Amino acid sequence: MTRKDLLGLRGMPRTEIENILSTAASMREVGRRKIKKVPTLRGRLVVTLFFENSTRTRTSFELAAKRLSADTLSFSVSTSSTTKGESLMDTARNIHAMSPDAIIMRHACAGAPHLLGRSFPFSVINAGDGINEHPSQALLDMLTMQDHWGSLEGRTVAIVGDVQHSRVARSNIYGLTTMGARVLVAGPGTMCRRELAGLPVERRHTIDDVVAEADAVMMLRIQRERLGKALLPSAREYAAFYGLDLARLQRARPEVLVMHPGPINRGVEIGADVADGERSVILDQVTNGIAVRMALLFLLLGGREGGEDAG
Repeated sequence: MTRKDLLGLRGMPRTEIENILSTAASMREVGRRKIKKVPTLRGRLVVTLFFENSTRTRTSFELAAKRLSADTLSFSVSTSSTTKGESLMDTARNIHAMSPDAIIMRHACAGAPHLLGRSFPFSVINAGDGINEHPSQALLDMLTMQDHWGSLEGRTVAIVGDVQHSRVARSNIYGLTTMGARVLVAGPGTMCRRELAGLPVERRHTIDDVVAEADAVMMLRIQRERLGKALLPSAREYAAFYGLDLARLQRARPEVLVMHPGPINRGVEIGADVADGERSVILDQVTNGIAVRMALLFLLLGGREGGEDAG
């Protein structure tokens, strides 16, 4: 990979996405070893800087770095000087003084990782910026689908729920369409607005309009932290019109994949029996997240393409 940063999938060439996915597939072997560690990034420093809460993304990036033998440093914003009014750039300058090789950053403001990428020599990985993008999540989603289908070309993926405020949805839309997939979106009018027509998607009104023709159904949680109350129906109403339950799943293709980026609101956007059912690949997404994030660190911090030095 010739780029310094991973800020999003918009405009990323198909060959580059394919290289990341193939490298990630090779990285999974490390997780099956008795000793789950390789010396690839020994002596490198990877910093996680999260201005928003995270469980899966943060821990899987930290685990990915450790499996590659990198040193890790985790900044907790709630206990850092940002609570005293320190600016993002001053925080970044202080981290830069510690000579990091990469910063993995989540921020509520769209474009914040781009600012750091332009301003500092270390690599920046966008772990979610506002409602803009979440590229590593989309890459692990694509790897999960590719595992089952062999190729994403010609497949139909339905993304259902709060598409409007979902950075996961946007990165998946960019990545999937680049890889030749067709993307359908559906959600309440306040969460799946007409302006989405500017993206390469087909917009539908309800989950019932997409579930029957999808090879994979990706359910999204309601972004309550980004929504005003006026935009949000009751949880019961939302579940009735947009939730994926067993009755709706029976209308889908027998081999359909059920996906969710987490965290799950069981009984709202997805039923517990569906989330834990035989068509669910939600835990596969978590497992693949480690491999994808290992691949990103490996490729960004100087590993040769294709994973030759991964083991």
